[in-house]
Amino acid sequence: MTTLLQIDASIRGSESNVPEYNSISRSISATFMKEWQQHKPNDTVICRDVGMHPPDHITQDWIAAVFTAPESRSDTQNALLAQSDSLIAELEQADIIILSTPMYNYGMPAVLKAWFDQVMRINKTFSFDLARGDYPVEPILSGKKLVAITSSGEFGFGPGGVREGRNHLIPHIKTLKGYLGVDELFEVAAEYQEFNDERHKTSVQDAHAKARELAAKLALLN
Repeated sequence: MTTLLQIDASIRGSESNVPEYNSISRSISATFMKEWQQHKPNDTVICRDVGMHPPDHITQDWIAAVFTAPESRSDTQNALLAQSDSLIAELEQADIIILSTPMYNYGMPAVLKAWFDQVMRINKTFSFDLARGDYPVEPILSGKKLVAITSSGEFGFGPGGVREGRNHLIPHIKTLKGYLGVDELFEVAAEYQEFNDERHKTSVQDAHAKARELAAKLALLN
């Protein structure tokens, strides 16, 4: 059986009677999951809604706890790291990560960055050894797949697009994915939301179709 970690980062929900209020990225993620479960209904799904339930931001005391040897940590330090431990445990279990997120101000939402900060942790998801010279950081986890489902108000953020240089969402995820143990990345994107025209409608329809196709393909391979 495969374990999927579904992470939704939009601060918008998906149950409003006004369609424009609902999250597009959540909707596409739901399409992916529905298709997957039609093929593999008995797989384990871990849901982590960082949009509605944001992780804590790391603090100076959190960093001090991380760099304290486990056997020397106080009860207070262990409590500070409890959320991080829980989020990392979810990540460790996952074979496939389904990450849905909007683009906010050309980058990732603060709630998603908070999640990355909680799970990217020395001696947990990466090691640090100066014996490696100028590249001392090395991922610990491996073998995972990541499906990045994104939505944006503008368009042209892909390779060769008119706003490629403003895309700080997918490049950031690509930079960090290795520290999640991700070896393969798949992208599904919906654009044009702020234009609310036929291009937007077509983009969202295409994203749903791609999500279904990708879910079916990956389900057969896992």
